[in-house]
Amino acid sequence: MGQEIIVSAVIIRDCNGRLLTVRKRGTQLFMFPGGKPEPGETASQTAAREAREELGIAIDTEDLQPLGIFTAPAANEEGYVVLAHVFSHPYVDGAQPAHEIAELRWTDLTAPLPQDLAPLTRVVIPALIS
Repeated sequence: MGQEIIVSAVIIRDCNGRLLTVRKRGTQLFMFPGGKPEPGETASQTAAREAREELGIAIDTEDLQPLGIFTAPAANEEGYVVLAHVFSHPYVDGAQPAHEIAELRWTDLTAPLPQDLAPLTRVVIPALIS
């Protein structure tokens, strides 16, 4: 196993149950919005800040529901493993690609999953379906 990178990720579903995924500039894989903590941030504060920076939406840390801590190979940093604090949050209107995000995509869990999902996303989705 490689070195660990600690991150927070937030799962947002629309009214049809689709999951919001993002693709960062210069990358190929779609993942949940999120990222690394800044000094002194809690996992939920990191999730809220990253949603604001990446999607341009405001989410309240009190509305974040912890889903668990998941591990997977890092999508964009070879030889690393992400340790992700994953939260769900109610739907928020107005998400737009911002900061380092190139593209947003809503992923339908009732259809075959796209091949271009990041490893962490593939690890978390079964927990959402069960």
